[in-house]
Amino acid sequence: MPAGRHPDHAPLELERFVPYQLSIVSNTVSQAIADDYQARHDLGVTEWRVMAVLARFDGLSAREVAERTAMDKVAVSRALARLVAASRVRRHIHADDKRRSVLGLTAAGWKIHDEVAPMARLRERELLARLAPEEQVWLTRILDKLMPQDGREG
Repeated sequence: MPAGRHPDHAPLELERFVPYQLSIVSNTVSQAIADDYQARHDLGVTEWRVMAVLARFDGLSAREVAERTAMDKVAVSRALARLVAASRVRRHIHADDKRRSVLGLTAAGWKIHDEVAPMARLRERELLARLAPEEQVWLTRILDKLMPQDGREG
């Protein structure tokens, strides 16, 4: 028996385990995009995702941002605190519900978004260029099927 192998255990073949593969692809692509904006804007991956969601869906609460990104609520809260402190996101009280904060990008946030979004799209095009056009269509169909279907857009 090879060293480190245990007869009573059946380890996952991570290199063929779909959740692991999706995670590796996601992390690799996200980090490649992040490399473009981290040094320039002192912006982390979580912060960028929050900004991207707020650019698409203005007026969300922190809870809604966490739901849309499927990120940990604490991580989103920390990212929002940094973004608000850096004047990239504005937070105000909802007109009809004083308990609810409403979030949106500031002019400074939009300026960063409008610089980073094209870089992210370019990285996406570079990634997809590795696939034949038919494979790109299938990838989109497959990802659409695998995405949580809870009635939300995007």
